[in-house]
Amino acid sequence: MALISFENVTKEYGNGEYTALADIDFKIEPKEFVSIVGKSGAGKTTLIRLLMGEEKPSTGRVVFGEYEISSLSSKELPKVRRQMGTIFQNYRLLPTKNAYENVAFALEVAGVPEREIDDMVREALDLVGLSDKAYNFPHELSGGEAQRVAMARAMVNHPELIVADEPTGNLDPLNTADVIKVLQQINELGTTVILTTHNKDVVDKLGRRVIQLDNGRIIRDVAKGKYTIA
Repeated sequence: MALISFENVTKEYGNGEYTALADIDFKIEPKEFVSIVGKSGAGKTTLIRLLMGEEKPSTGRVVFGEYEISSLSSKELPKVRRQMGTIFQNYRLLPTKNAYENVAFALEVAGVPEREIDDMVREALDLVGLSDKAYNFPHELSGGEAQRVAMARAMVNHPELIVADEPTGNLDPLNTADVIKVLQQINELGTTVILTTHNKDVVDKLGRRVIQLDNGRIIRDVAKGKYTIA
């Protein structure tokens, strides 16, 4: 069974005056690594917001596992979102907490018993190569290190899915390579990864499945492809 399904999804705003997504139809299987690419305004962010349940489609269905995201209530959504880890371009770390505390906070919010938190946090920081930065605060970290803390926070609860929304947008090529390497490691451990990006070099080097959007429509969906500039 597919982990994610978009079934003929259209998203309109302003009583149909603007169509952000039109007739989006695809499936993502468990353990896949999929890049969703396209220029700014192509519809990538809207697609992610629909998957996270932050928006509802105008028509069609968005399904995650056994749940139809688009029909869940605000009370039901948090349970499903705990199965998704999210990574953003601007890190979203808490400035008054160190790296360890930022990662631990995700577990505390999820209600994980305190006795389990320490091992889980250290495992996550080790995976992203930041065991030695556990007690550094965000302002003491480089951009690449801050993003890897955000990645540790996203995967510490062992979610089924990691959504990385333009995670390398603020990074130089060296730090970009480090972040992509960690995403690949997470995927190799069995977690499904969705990467949204407009970075052609990243997509081409990955050599994984590519779904390309343009003006709210899918123009390419290839199993092992490159980002073709539309």
